[in-house]
Amino acid sequence: MREGGRIVSVAAIIAVAVTTEGKREIVGLHIGPSEAEPFWTTFLKDLVRRGLQGMKLAISDAHEGLKAAITRVVGATWQRCRVYFMRNALAHVPKGQNTVVAVAIR
Repeated sequence: MREGGRIVSVAAIIAVAVTTEGKREIVGLHIGPSEAEPFWTTFLKDLVRRGLQGMKLAISDAHEGLKAAITRVVGATWQRCRVYFMRNALAHVPKGQNTVVAVAIR
């Protein structure tokens, strides 16, 4: 993104919901200066203001600001995304064992 003629880093956030029928829908898109807790709180409050209700589970990376905002705004359970879980687990395994450990975790 350009700001004052300079390229600046921003956070682009997309929220995807799964309906009771199992259909995935994009329910929110925001661009902000960072992924700090105030940004997440504003993002989630906007989703609620626009009609989001009945949220039971949030799946994401382990961003502390997001986890806190989920608890505060919607009271949903949080779960780490499988991709991030796998990356984190494999980061603690010797390189030669990655395949074996990945298969065991899956």
